[in-house]
Amino acid sequence: MLLSDSRAIMGGESVITLVGGTQSMLDAAFDLAAECERLWSRFLSDSELCRLNAAAGAVVNVSPLTVALVDAMVDGVSLTDGDFNPTLLPPVIELGYAASLVEPTHSVSLPAGAQVFTDLGEVVLTSSTVQLPAGMTLDAGGIGKGFAADLIVAAVMASGARGVMVSRSGAVGVSGESPQPGGWLLGVENPFDESQNVEIVRLNEGAIVTSSQRKKRFGDAHHLIDPRTKKSVITSAQTVTVIA
Repeated sequence: MLLSDSRAIMGGESVITLVGGTQSMLDAAFDLAAECERLWSRFLSDSELCRLNAAAGAVVNVSPLTVALVDAMVDGVSLTDGDFNPTLLPPVIELGYAASLVEPTHSVSLPAGAQVFTDLGEVVLTSSTVQLPAGMTLDAGGIGKGFAADLIVAAVMASGARGVMVSRSGAVGVSGESPQPGGWLLGVENPFDESQNVEIVRLNEGAIVTSSQRKKRFGDAHHLIDPRTKKSVITSAQTVTVIA
């Protein structure tokens, strides 16, 4: 049995497809996606991420999901030697990305003293709290979408489905049985013609994620920031796709 649905969550359309699942599993998967958005959106002033950013160095009680996200951020900075940096919210807002592109009335402002950090070594985590150093602000951004997809995939498989695909704005996670033999068939969009694919990837397990400098542009700038220059990356590459 194949079930699939598309719903507006996390700033855009999310598609979840189940093989051998039930409608209640599908609904629970979308509920988890909505919960991640409620906890991690920088455009919702009462989200746990916004409360962390406004805490000015204080300890904040948060959900286990948020602890896990921040832990993944800390790992990401370490694993990439700083190429991944979730503290780039100040330059992102400075270039013009202060309001949601889906809900323009939802916007974010920075606390006084917000700055970019080169590492997350001063972040303190417990099972139910996060403490950021004063001046650090986190942006879930791409890692929030990808990590949410990982969580949904794991939850669906644990609930008894035979296979699952979660797709959200260029971030796709898959696991288990696919609708056709040999793995999930996933298209990589042509950056110059969105009606075409430049490649079809067959993936049995894991994730495929594409980032583009052709979208979320603000004048001559775009939302992909070099953590060392704190400016939009200057490159001839239009999109980058990673398979893991």
